[in-house]
Amino acid sequence: MSTLNQEIEKHIKKLVNPLKDPEELLAVLKVKLTKKELKMLKGWAEDVSAEEIQTALNLDEEHYGDLSTKLIKKLNQERIKQAMCL
Repeated sequence: MSTLNQEIEKHIKKLVNPLKDPEELLAVLKVKLTKKELKMLKGWAEDVSAEEIQTALNLDEEHYGDLSTKLIKKLNQERIKQAMCL
């Protein structure tokens, strides 16, 4: 599950504090993200292909792009970053 931490760090522009441990981080993400966003993030962390994620989430290419953009924007919101960090 530490790959989830690495995936989040990859998409956050400026991270001042370290992320919480994986269990706490997952609890925060379950509250802050939609189910599809969380599944997408987990898929990215597990190196699942975009096509497989699209199929699993029942998304076409356009909606996949929209959802990934929205997810990255959410991860960069200050209040969400504060909740994810120690």
